[in-house]
Amino acid sequence: MTKRRHSPRVTREMAAKIKRYLLDNLAQHDIAAMFGINQGRVSEIKNGKKFADVPAAGA
Repeated sequence: MTKRRHSPRVTREMAAKIKRYLLDNLAQHDIAAMFGINQGRVSEIKNGKKFADVPAAGA
């Protein structure tokens, strides 16, 4: 039986950086790869389902 790999938990700081990269028009799959997370997490942040109250980094 193999163990599943788990993505790191997305922090508020990560979410702020992800939002900055989204504003800079980086592709969601590229952002996900940079942070070692699932692309779905990036989509949730983009659509405000997660970390809606966190502003983009540098904003």
